[in-house]
Amino acid sequence: MQILIKNGRVIDPEQKVNKISDILIERGKITRIAPSIKAKADKTIDAKGKIVAPGFIDMHAHLREPGQEDKETIETGLTAAAAGGFTNVAAMPNTEPACDNQAQVKFLLNKASDARKGKIIPICAITKNREGKELTEMAELKDAGCPAVSDDGDSVSDAALMRRALEYASMLDMVVISHCEDKALAENGVMHEGYWSTVLGLAPIPAEAEMNIVKRDIQLAELADARLHIAHISTKGSVELVKEAKKKGIKVTAEVTPHHLTLKDEDLKTYDTNLKVNPPLRSAGDVKALKEGLKDGTIDAIATDHAPHLENEKEKEFDYAPFGMIGFETALPLAAMKLIDEKYLDWTKLIEKFSTNPAKILGCEGGTLKEGKAADVVIIDPEKEWVYEKKLIKSRSSNSPFIGWKLKGAVTDLLVDGRIVVKDGEVV
Repeated sequence: MQILIKNGRVIDPEQKVNKISDILIERGKITRIAPSIKAKADKTIDAKGKIVAPGFIDMHAHLREPGQEDKETIETGLTAAAAGGFTNVAAMPNTEPACDNQAQVKFLLNKASDARKGKIIPICAITKNREGKELTEMAELKDAGCPAVSDDGDSVSDAALMRRALEYASMLDMVVISHCEDKALAENGVMHEGYWSTVLGLAPIPAEAEMNIVKRDIQLAELADARLHIAHISTKGSVELVKEAKKKGIKVTAEVTPHHLTLKDEDLKTYDTNLKVNPPLRSAGDVKALKEGLKDGTIDAIATDHAPHLENEKEKEFDYAPFGMIGFETALPLAAMKLIDEKYLDWTKLIEKFSTNPAKILGCEGGTLKEGKAADVVIIDPEKEWVYEKKLIKSRSSNSPFIGWKLKGAVTDLLVDGRIVVKDGEVV
C-alpha cells in the first residue's frame, strides 16, 4: 500500500529536521521526504496544522500477559498504546510466570504479531523468576530478541549479583534497567516521606530509598563498564547523582514518567488510590528537578510505567491497594502541558524523549523518519483539547487519576510498518 502524508510539520530529531514536508510510504517503508511530493497514492493523509514524527517508543510498561489477563492483555495494551502514539512498547518481565527464558520471549512476540496494533520490545528478567538469586541466561535471551534485562518491581538487593549482571550484560552489549528501591528503607511505606505523609498519617517512603540504589548501581556500572538505565526516576537527589555520573563518563541513562511530572505528594490528600504509585509521587521540589533534568539532558526519556489494575483492587484502603496507574493514552498531552506549555522543552526535544532517545538506548528500530526505515509514524494535533473520559479508555483497566481532566494535544493518526493503526483519532 502506498500512503502519502501531506502538509505536515515533520519533526525528526535524529535528522535535525523540523519543517513542512510530505512523506511517501511504500511497502511499509519511508521512501521519500520532500517539500512537495506528487504521487498517486492508495491513501492520502492531510496533516496540515499537525506534527508528523517518529512513532513513540515506551521504554517501560506492564502488559500483564501472561498470568493477569483480567487486568490487561497484549492486544488491549498495544491498542491503548497505539491510541497514545506508541508504535513500540517495552514490556516489563513481572508477569506470571516472569519473562526469563526464550519461550516467554517468543510468546510475547507472537502475541504482538497477532494483535497487529504495535510492536513489543521484550525486557527479560535479570534473575530467574525475578527472585534475586540466580542470573538468567542473558545470551540466550538476547538471541531471542531481548535488548535489556530488569527485575522491575524489585531491586536486585545482592550487590555482588548485580555487579555480575552488569558484567555479563556489558559483554553482550545489553542494557540493565534498574528499579531503584531499597526495600529495607521503604519498608511498608505507601507515599513520599515528608510534610504530607505526616499530615495524612500514611506510612512514608523516604527519597533515600531510591537514591541509595541509584548511587550503588551507578558505582557498579562504572566498575563493570556497563550500560545502566534508571527506571522511573523520581527524586531531586537521584537526578543529581545521574548528572554527576554522566559528567564522569559513566554509561548511565534515565527515564521519568508523565505522572511524576504532573502530580505531587500533596495530591494524595484526596486518598485516591489511583495516586498510589511506586516510586511514590514526590514533593514540589522533586517535580521541578525532574523537569529541569529533562531540560538539561540528564533525563533521557519519558516512559509511562503503564500499570493496569482492577477496580476492586484499587477500591481498598490506601495501605492495601496495589501500586500503579495506567498511562499510555495520557502520556503525550500530560508531557506537552507540563513541559512545552511551561517552557521546559520544545516539540523537537519532547519527541526526542518519547522516540529518538528510547530507540538509541534500547538499540531497537524506530525513532527516526529516515528514508528506507520502517514507517512507524505518529501524527499529532498539538492544539486539540479533549476530556479524558472513562468510556474512551482503550486499556482493559481504568485506574487513572486523570479521568475527567481536560487535556491538550492528541494523536490523530498512527502508522506501524506503514499500516494505519489509528485514523482520525480512532484505533482501527
